[in-house]
Amino acid sequence: MVTIRAPRSEYFVLDGVSWKSYEQISRAFDDRNVRINYDRGRLEISTLSAQHERLKKLLALLLVILIQELGWEWAGYGSMTFKRPKHERGLEPDECYWIQNEPHVRGKDKIDLRKDPPPDLVLEIEVSRGAVNRLGIFAVLRVPEVWRFDGKTIHVHLLGPDGRYTESASSRVFPFLSMKQLVRFLSRRKTMGTVTLVRQFQSWIRDQIARDWK
Repeated sequence: MVTIRAPRSEYFVLDGVSWKSYEQISRAFDDRNVRINYDRGRLEISTLSAQHERLKKLLALLLVILIQELGWEWAGYGSMTFKRPKHERGLEPDECYWIQNEPHVRGKDKIDLRKDPPPDLVLEIEVSRGAVNRLGIFAVLRVPEVWRFDGKTIHVHLLGPDGRYTESASSRVFPFLSMKQLVRFLSRRKTMGTVTLVRQFQSWIRDQIARDWK
């Protein structure tokens, strides 16, 4: 039997959903402005608010600028759907990036986690909290690092050898990057245009690199 839980914020949750039904629903909502997560019978459908999308786009933009200024290669696959049928789990991250492992997915239009490495970094915007344990699903996918931004703080979660995440003050991918400074730039969206903000961020990065920031 399927139990319908009352909607909370932008989230709608169904319990008792089979993996087959999840895949059918996922296909039905393909290319729609919703996000679908599945965790062993629990299906969560969430709409994407203006605040969520604004923060996601801006954080992703600054991250790409950072990577490019460092001269690193990268591959971004946005909100592609990850599924692990064996574990009955599936979800769509806000943004995902292959950086250290970029050579292993270079030129690929399809990612298969049975053969390909998981993304090195995932971004999650959590201005409202859902009902599905997304970190638990990322752990099953073996994603080594997850950033969760609640609009005020970027929480960095690193996957340990025990398969669990611990919160860290610094990033594994960018150990030299101050999360507080990154949030300060994100907060400037309220007082300045995107072009001005981006130019200031780019100038700051170049200044840090000039001081042997690597």
